[in-house]
Amino acid sequence: MKLVRFGDPGRERPGLIDGEGRLRDLVGRLDAVDAAALAGLRDIDSSTLPVVEDEVRFGVPVSGIGKIVCIGLNYADHAAEAGLERPVEPIVFFKPTTSLNGPDDPIRMLRDSRHCDWEVELAVVIGRRCHEVPEAAALDHVAGYCIANDVSERKFQAKGSGQWVLGKSGDTWCPLGPWLVTADEVADPQNLRLTLDVNGKRMQDGTTADMIFPVAHLVHFVSRFMSLEPGDVMLTGTPAGVGSGRRPPVYLQPGDRLRLEIDGLGAQRSEVIGPL
Repeated sequence: MKLVRFGDPGRERPGLIDGEGRLRDLVGRLDAVDAAALAGLRDIDSSTLPVVEDEVRFGVPVSGIGKIVCIGLNYADHAAEAGLERPVEPIVFFKPTTSLNGPDDPIRMLRDSRHCDWEVELAVVIGRRCHEVPEAAALDHVAGYCIANDVSERKFQAKGSGQWVLGKSGDTWCPLGPWLVTADEVADPQNLRLTLDVNGKRMQDGTTADMIFPVAHLVHFVSRFMSLEPGDVMLTGTPAGVGSGRRPPVYLQPGDRLRLEIDGLGAQRSEVIGPL
């Protein structure tokens, strides 16, 4: 099932994408698209839901997100292009919920940002509370998957001894969506192609098969240190092809247009705009 939230910012309505790619309205059947609501949707016949004919904006596909847990350097080719050693255990950091952004909404640069970069990532949405979950059971706690862009300011990220959170936390710097695809529709999260284009030029083209630490291990590992709650989101790393890894480096500028896609999870299309 492909679940969405659509409408103006702050006034999004729940919906789903049917088998023919049409948007269906879930108002009256569902108050919100959150992890707790998924169980009640299993038996819904989408053909009974009204079709939304108008062109609409998609918002962040999940409401009630408590925390955004991120994994750094989780693809060997990305670690290599950054000139860093392959990590021996997952590198964990956070993005604030204020960074959340609709999948096609503008990405706003910060005032002092001069090294703004892109990162296409598979995002995992937690569906069941887990704490110290065994790796073999970890995927049973996943509600679904979606596309994320871990927008990053490399100068802030490298500030001082390394300030990853400062380089990842700008408002609008976590576009998510367009859909939450429920876990039952993703046969293998380690067999998905990820791509990212800037102004029509392919920059990233990778596969989740190349993750150093697969999704099941990441959920298991993080749950050893903190409880993961329904609605929490985990970004699982990016493949090679980021702007800072190019020679010479290439960074985002106002007016640049991004397109991100992951197999079966739809596509994001956003424009970079200047600071307020």
